[in-house]
Amino acid sequence: MKHIAKVMLMLDLGIGGVYAQERPVKMTFSGTEAPSAINLQIPDTQTGEFNFAGNGTLGSFTFRNVEAGGGSPQQSDACPTTQLYVPTVAGAGVFRFHDGSLLKVKLTEGYDCIDFVAMEAHCTRTFKITGGTGRFNEGSGGMLTLTETVKPVLMDALNNPVFFAATGKFTGTVSGLTRDEEERQDERD
Repeated sequence: MKHIAKVMLMLDLGIGGVYAQERPVKMTFSGTEAPSAINLQIPDTQTGEFNFAGNGTLGSFTFRNVEAGGGSPQQSDACPTTQLYVPTVAGAGVFRFHDGSLLKVKLTEGYDCIDFVAMEAHCTRTFKITGGTGRFNEGSGGMLTLTETVKPVLMDALNNPVFFAATGKFTGTVSGLTRDEEERQDERD
């Protein structure tokens, strides 16, 4: 009986290593941002959209995000005193990786620090991973933080920026890769 219990414990420990592991992630990107035709219908907000491409720990990817940013700029300790703070109140995005796997995220918090003198914004977003497909099929854990610099590319007739170039990075952790997938990814890195 003790022998069977030892074998079961060994199998359990061995199989446990095949299931989801938390993995640190660092990915860089570039892309564009603009107002979105999608309306999230949140009062006193404007809907924006990101379209990024990049590479990093999990391989090459694209990222599309739709979000609602809060109305008027204001002061906040999150930004230097010379910059205005604009909160982001809702949003979600999808990463599509080189192998076709999808990783879905939901915005938990975010803001922009707008520098009108330098004509750029420094933006931060925190995303919770909510699921995925392919190698992220069992993934529903982890957090990713986006930090980026955004610069206007196109102004409207009233000289308001409406289309932006963006560069930045994602850092954090992703759960949902099996140990076997992690080993294959390490071989590709």
